[in-house]
Amino acid sequence: RKQATEYSASSSDEEFESKPSLMHKAKRVLRKRRKLEKETKQLIKQEELKRLHKAQAVQRQLEELEERQRALEIFGVELEKELRGEADSGTKDENQMLHEWFELVVEKNKLMRYESELLIIAQELELEDHQSRLEQKLREKMAIDGKSKGTM
Repeated sequence: RKQATEYSASSSDEEFESKPSLMHKAKRVLRKRRKLEKETKQLIKQEELKRLHKAQAVQRQLEELEERQRALEIFGVELEKELRGEADSGTKDENQMLHEWFELVVEKNKLMRYESELLIIAQELELEDHQSRLEQKLREKMAIDGKSKGTM
């Protein structure tokens, strides 16, 4: 009978000792989870900032490009007037003016291609941002579902 009493006492001691151990493990897991969530949020913020800076750079480039296109347009209009004889061409001959006009057209085409590339980059950034927001919503929903499952 003495052995049975000692055995039951020791088994209750083990249960008592295991409960704090489980609590400690649960707290550790919770801390790790919170740390991981915090790190994830920081990474998301960093990615958002990178996209923002890239979008701002693209916007500046588009504005500069627009200025260059306007300047080319003005020069092109003047050159076309000279070619039609509506303006004083000075010492330029027709071959020189045609050469300048073709160079202008080539430059304008380059700028248009560059503008298309910038617009594609801007669209990519918008899609990446949209994807990031959707992923964040999904993580939030999964966290809510996980909490509700844990309480059942």
